[in-house]
Amino acid sequence: MFPLMPLHRKSARLSSLSYLGTKAHFITLCCNNRVPHLKIPETAVRVIQILLESGAKELFELHAYCVMPDHLHFLAHGLSARSNLLELVRLLKSRSAFEFKHRMGQRLWETSFHDHILRKADEVLSIACYIWANPVRAGLCAKPEDYPFSGSQTISWILKSREASACVPPWKEKAPV
Repeated sequence: MFPLMPLHRKSARLSSLSYLGTKAHFITLCCNNRVPHLKIPETAVRVIQILLESGAKELFELHAYCVMPDHLHFLAHGLSARSNLLELVRLLKSRSAFEFKHRMGQRLWETSFHDHILRKADEVLSIACYIWANPVRAGLCAKPEDYPFSGSQTISWILKSREASACVPPWKEKAPV
């Protein structure tokens, strides 16, 4: 006899209050089943447009973003006590998924997303550089500035991305032995 499995997974998401206000968040959205839907340039460009629009609507500035073939990374910083990251992600995913489904007849995103709320000690520039270096690590280009689907609203990213090879976000650093 097989053990009974719960019908619903427990959510790993924090309280919704944790996603409000003037915090910085590192977000990863993955394509459904990691299918590389975002390698289509028109889709990647449209996802960036919707990200920027959704960020503005929810009062966020985007320190860094990078659309990879099968996922999206972005670093968003709330500008107001009313800034709501969960709403930003909801708007981004629902608008882009609706358009993609209408155009391609397929599901674009996984149901959930990965998030990391930055602590005061976390360096925005280091995490931004990590995001911009993603296409280099994946072998899609030689230098971050050569990748057409990366950017920033707040940082002169092409200059700063040259420091990207040494950037590792704090949660990826190996603990000293």
